[in-house]
Amino acid sequence: MNKILIANRGEIALRIIRTAKKMRISTVLVYALQDAGAAYLHEADETILLEGQSLGETYLNSDKIIAAAKAVNADAIHPGYGFLSENAAFAEACRDQDITFIGPTPEAMEAMGNKIAARKTARSAGVPVTPGITGTIRQLLAQYHVIGFPLLIKAAAGGGGKGMRVVQQEAELQNALEATAREALNYFGDDTVYIEKYIEAPRHVEVQVLGDQQGQVIHLYERECSLQRRHQKIIEEAPSPTLTMEVREQICNAAVQLAVAIGYQSAGTLEFLVGPDLSFYFLEMNTRIQVEHPVTELTTGIDIVEQQIRIARGEPLNFQQKDIRQKGHAIECRIYAEDPEQQFLPAPGRLRFYKEPYGEHIRIDGMLLQHGSIVTGDFDPMIAKLITWSADRETARKKMQEALQQYFIYGIKNNIAFLLGLLHHPDFIENRISTKYIDLHLAHLLQQFEDRKKEEDLWIPLAATLVFSLLHKEKDPSSIWREIGYWRPVQQITLNIEGQDMTVMIRRQAPSSVDFEYQTIPRNATLTPAGAQQFNLVLDQQLYPVHIYETAPGIFIIRYNGFDYTIKRNDILHIAADAVAPPSATATATGNIWAPMPGKVIKIAVAPGAVVHAGDLLLIVEAMKMENNILSPRNGVVTAIDVAEGDKVDATTTLIHIEGLDQASGS
Repeated sequence: MNKILIANRGEIALRIIRTAKKMRISTVLVYALQDAGAAYLHEADETILLEGQSLGETYLNSDKIIAAAKAVNADAIHPGYGFLSENAAFAEACRDQDITFIGPTPEAMEAMGNKIAARKTARSAGVPVTPGITGTIRQLLAQYHVIGFPLLIKAAAGGGGKGMRVVQQEAELQNALEATAREALNYFGDDTVYIEKYIEAPRHVEVQVLGDQQGQVIHLYERECSLQRRHQKIIEEAPSPTLTMEVREQICNAAVQLAVAIGYQSAGTLEFLVGPDLSFYFLEMNTRIQVEHPVTELTTGIDIVEQQIRIARGEPLNFQQKDIRQKGHAIECRIYAEDPEQQFLPAPGRLRFYKEPYGEHIRIDGMLLQHGSIVTGDFDPMIAKLITWSADRETARKKMQEALQQYFIYGIKNNIAFLLGLLHHPDFIENRISTKYIDLHLAHLLQQFEDRKKEEDLWIPLAATLVFSLLHKEKDPSSIWREIGYWRPVQQITLNIEGQDMTVMIRRQAPSSVDFEYQTIPRNATLTPAGAQQFNLVLDQQLYPVHIYETAPGIFIIRYNGFDYTIKRNDILHIAADAVAPPSATATATGNIWAPMPGKVIKIAVAPGAVVHAGDLLLIVEAMKMENNILSPRNGVVTAIDVAEGDKVDATTTLIHIEGLDQASGS
């Protein structure tokens, strides 16, 4: 194997490139126009543009990808995860063209890649599964009572949480079935769905397996991925803190038993739901590398991508089950471009500032993002994966907290603060979680995070801003402030922190410190650089490490103790001008409904003249491969629809006009 074409993008493409380089194998990377200019493309030896705009024309176009491989004489294709990684027809087409597919055989994919077929295979192998049925939407509507509520709808060819919905009552069922089928067709090219019994408050535990072409199958132990939102994992860890040694052995043996039953080759993951009594049920098999594979690599010392490549080359595994040991504990946090305060709505956009953490036992699987990079709304919202390792879970948790506090993403909404709050929460520390935990407790979690922030001493970020704005920027001779007279001696300065004005009196400025008063109380602050955007603040003889980033002249973000504080100097004219809030109440009163994020309209559920009630579905906007229902905020009548299905929209686009019933009738 001399040259591998990587049929993927982003962090997993870069992850594969790095292992290939270690193995002295050259790499070719295909890319779509939306990814042109991405820094990670430069890591490949060659790149090939896939013409087209949609996924079907680019990353899901098997003919184009195979043609690209043949054009550059690549003798193997690595599909990564998602896209074509579990497409049996693609794997078979590679085989027909004498291109090595780095993954399982098409036969294994057909046996396990489709969830319906996988459940049958699991039953035959003696592995427990939850009750479930499949069929057309009409058949499922006629038979769902056999399963009973709550039930779970899934895309048969799905994975990664895509195409999955929990339904609690009959009134929700038809819309959920149609939406799941539509999402499955869009993302996987297959609209087959099935329903199964939904297990209340389960744990999600999965087992990593490796199988070679000589028939040997082993496991690399388990991972727990119970913390999820929208049925998609955000925190994973290995080993599972839930399982006993006895159940760990049982679930790992069941995974190997099932992989052996289908003659599995390559890396794969068997996923299980684990009940409160530690009973477990087969969920699905992912016949590919997993997003969360790094936690297994850090606890076993085995490079799973390297093993995929060696197995594809026909090499036998060079270790046996007895050689595999779990060492220490690893935690992975998925860093997403999304807004937890808005039900995790995707938040694409341009990065104004980006800085990753680093240090011993901290690993970043990212895509070489930097200041000015654009996180596009055309793909999954994951920015990077942050992984920490230590000798035990508690130490790994604290290491992760430290790493998250050193991770900076400004310019777009992200989930770093939310992850920090979860890692700090007693329920995570004491392992009182389930796959439903975030959905059930989101409002409480957000409030608790905000309460913790309010408990911090606001004078620390305030003092850091004061000294930085008065002293440190003055050292820049090209500063615009010199030109406009910003550095005139000012006796009184008003700082706005999180919407609260606080006025201080400046008494003395020294080369590195400021004496000031607040409500007649004298204080002294000194700020010294400690790295890029890092400073040590000494406030009244106490040391506090802070990070400072200036988003615009006179506007600062201060990170202290894991929290970000936005602080403004009110004596800057442009800040005073921007302080007037937009007339959101007026806009709402007019009945205009705007898009909550950039995306594409994929369904319009109402027509002009339709009477709607608060909470009714108006339309669906897809962003970052997630469907987002736009609901009516009020009772009224649809008077106009400004978009059509297929239109691309952004946060300034008016979608629909709704007027009150009395206004619409002209009274």
